[in-house]
Amino acid sequence: MNGQTGVIPVERIERAILSIRSEKVMLDSDLAELYGVETKALNQAVKRNLNRFPPDFMFQLTKTERAEVVTNCDHLIHLKFSSNLPYAFTEHGALMLANVLNSERAAQTSVQVVRAFVRLRQMLASNAELARKLDAMEKKYDRQFKVVFDAIRQLMSPPAKPKREIGFHVKYDDDKPKSRQRLNGTKN
Repeated sequence: MNGQTGVIPVERIERAILSIRSEKVMLDSDLAELYGVETKALNQAVKRNLNRFPPDFMFQLTKTERAEVVTNCDHLIHLKFSSNLPYAFTEHGALMLANVLNSERAAQTSVQVVRAFVRLRQMLASNAELARKLDAMEKKYDRQFKVVFDAIRQLMSPPAKPKREIGFHVKYDDDKPKSRQRLNGTKN
């Protein structure tokens, strides 16, 4: 796209990995940007080599899935008005795509894509292992530690976003409500 040949940070790739149909995938437009080609050219290369992309490597999103992705991912807003439904590539599909594109940049970037998928898998596995160990400890120790385990579980879950208050607050000098006459400036 812009001819850049620098190494793409793994964090940038991790942000492009989505969970769709219980699969960790990357969309064709994100992969095209990473591999330095137009999305149309990427999809043409896939169609020329369709036998290399079985359903567990690649699938096309439905209109509902596309709408959900556009709603949840700001960087994919350009898909909202596209007449084509995007393709989603699993880790293996993204690797195969690099082979099909057969460019130096695609080869270099595919290594980073694999690293991002591996890192994500490791994070998920370590979190699952931590939850398993916590369950085992909770069963092992008596009820007095329930509060501690509940606190640890709460720390493991993502924080809830605070809701903004609507309106304003009135502060009085004293705690007593003011009578109507006093407010108007008249006395009893």
